[in-house]
Amino acid sequence: MCLAIPGQIVEFSIEQPLLAKVDVAGVKRPINIGLLADEPLSVGDWVLIHVGFAMSKVGETEARDQLKMLAALGEDRQAMDEIRGYTFER
Repeated sequence: MCLAIPGQIVEFSIEQPLLAKVDVAGVKRPINIGLLADEPLSVGDWVLIHVGFAMSKVGETEARDQLKMLAALGEDRQAMDEIRGYTFER
């Protein structure tokens, strides 16, 4: 099952403006934010991530609810494995 994983933006890449570093339950990885180019994003914002791309901006409550849902479905470990596997050149 492929579900969106919530992550909190902790840093933007100066060298590559389409990348941001996000924190997902303590795992920090770069993700592509290009699909949200028209959405104002700031450090601290939450985004839903799918296969390394930020798909939408969400509120903190929605992000935490999504994390709970992943855990309830037993998909949280798979989601974290997916996050650990993202590789974008920096």
